[in-house]
Amino acid sequence: MDTAEPGRVWRPYEITRAEADTPDLVGLLDALGPGGLAGLLTERKAVVFRGFGIAPDAVEAVLDRLVPDRLPYVHGNSPRTRVRGNLYTSTEYPQQYTISMHNELSYAHRWPARLAFYCEKAAERGGATSVIDGALWLESLDPEVREAFAGGVLYIQNLHDGFGFGKSWQETFETDDRAVVEAFLNEARADWSWGPDGLRVTQLRPATATHPVTGAEVWFNQADQWHPAGLGDETSAELYDILSPAEFPQYVTFADGSPIPDAYAGHIRDRGLENAVDVEWHGGDLLLIDNVLTAHGRRPFDGTRRVLVAMCGG
Repeated sequence: MDTAEPGRVWRPYEITRAEADTPDLVGLLDALGPGGLAGLLTERKAVVFRGFGIAPDAVEAVLDRLVPDRLPYVHGNSPRTRVRGNLYTSTEYPQQYTISMHNELSYAHRWPARLAFYCEKAAERGGATSVIDGALWLESLDPEVREAFAGGVLYIQNLHDGFGFGKSWQETFETDDRAVVEAFLNEARADWSWGPDGLRVTQLRPATATHPVTGAEVWFNQADQWHPAGLGDETSAELYDILSPAEFPQYVTFADGSPIPDAYAGHIRDRGLENAVDVEWHGGDLLLIDNVLTAHGRRPFDGTRRVLVAMCGG
């Protein structure tokens, strides 16, 4: 079992054009083959392809090798825009804020096995994508916190019908057909109900996950991001003035419905960010991550930044 050792330093594996056998990234990936790429990613957890200068009109061929059979961002809670096909902006969360560490769709019944990030344009300053070894994150947490989450996490979503805080159910599920949404949620074993203002969804999920190949146990939930303490004092106070926590666009509790202390949410967030490694972007670079073994986030930035993301299953 791959466990995190105290003091162990982990960084993504970097493949540069200068060191590669060929300057053609598609050719390099074809030579590596799907099996070789899968093995490399499982071993290294995250791989950066640096200096190949992939142009926007050439990225699709690379993504076909890195994340074949790309998935839609259905049930995603991050604000993003579909660029074309199943290629999206990485996030449209305000650039002045840090996005804390998380695994994509870890609150869902199914999540992507891989994510590929492509830097079309690097920010003038900042904007790194942060990554962390999920086993290291788990080991970094205080035993009291790990034990408190042993029963899992209860996620609560209140998705409006077109007007309100947060995302609408139509945006979240990329459809305006209620029957499609209901079928998705039933398959996901979620509890849901329609109301006059939209859709309420609750899901009980584990707090950790085990990688299917390595057996590594990793911290694998978004409790700190869904917690009111993760909104910042000002935003949280404004919502508390208007709504009860259970009415927030998204909320989280322990498995039994009891509240998660603010201090626990802050501890999880801070340990993730403290142990994260920043991948600094240059135009044309790509980052491939195993979405179970590796969590990711984003640093604040100045200027303009355009990073795209695509994902695929196992």
